[in-house]
Amino acid sequence: MSWLKISKPTTRLKILKRKPRHGGPKVVVIGGGTGLSVLLSGLKHHTENITAIVTVADDGGSSGKLRRELGVLPPGDFRNCIAALADDDLLTTQLFQYRFRSGGLEGHSFGNLFITAMAKVTGSFESALYESGRVLNIRGTILPSTLQNVTLFAELNEGSHTRKVEGESAIPEANLPIERVYFQPDAPPAFPPTLKALLSADLIVAGPGSLYTSIIPNLLVTEIMTAIRASNALKIYICNVATQPGETNGYSLDEHVQAIEAHTHSEGNHYEKYLFEYVLANSNLDHLIPSVMNLQPILPIPPTNNHYEVIAVDVVNEQRPWRHDSRKLANQLINWYNNYQTKRKT
Repeated sequence: MSWLKISKPTTRLKILKRKPRHGGPKVVVIGGGTGLSVLLSGLKHHTENITAIVTVADDGGSSGKLRRELGVLPPGDFRNCIAALADDDLLTTQLFQYRFRSGGLEGHSFGNLFITAMAKVTGSFESALYESGRVLNIRGTILPSTLQNVTLFAELNEGSHTRKVEGESAIPEANLPIERVYFQPDAPPAFPPTLKALLSADLIVAGPGSLYTSIIPNLLVTEIMTAIRASNALKIYICNVATQPGETNGYSLDEHVQAIEAHTHSEGNHYEKYLFEYVLANSNLDHLIPSVMNLQPILPIPPTNNHYEVIAVDVVNEQRPWRHDSRKLANQLINWYNNYQTKRKT
């Protein structure tokens, strides 16, 4: 009896192959959306000790649909982080980011469906994240800020009165000045491993990303804000390169910081130090943003007070000057961290 011999495919998924990795500082990055994944894709070349803490407030697109129909936490931001921390040349990374363009699955990405299915198979969203990361051999850990199903609300300034808007995706669409954002239900509990990561970190980074819908929602989890204050880590906020329509129209660098402070100072608590004592801002303003985009570069102007220090460095993407360059950003961040540690030891 003869057997059909099937040759091995030339393209392998390399799912279980692990490459030797170096150490590095324990870096915890807080955020969501595109900005977080941009930083992670560069940071993985400097350290394997990365923890990404991701907001669970997303309610738009594929993530929102899966959240409403299947009752899972929104997987989209987590998918982007997993892909950003994976090996760039893997076919599985491309597969994870593949988005269906037609049929019943139109609008869904394969990664979102994979994480959702994994949550059903393993019985929990956090297990799904771990297993998905293992499949793509990621360089780090990805954790939700909370496991509670929360909805992000905003109070918007309409001039004569305040308008309440429900849902993360609806907030920038309203295109009105934001007075504050908040969760319902209020005071969700933090996912315990996120607190452990913050308390043991060498460096805590917030941003880059959407100020009111990616960064601040994580800080609305009171236990996370408290853990950041209690941590001995260096703490830095990475400001966006440019303003964001519907969220930070016309904002200065200081207005970004003040928005974070307004959401992390509870009544009766007066802290001597800002939550983030250092702010990293882009200093390369040579590349003009197309006027049709209606964006303004955020100038690295230090505040008039001494509550925080501005680190002004070149981190701009020269082809897309409204965004960060992932390699530049990671290089500048780690160089600053290493220089700080060197000075502290001398």
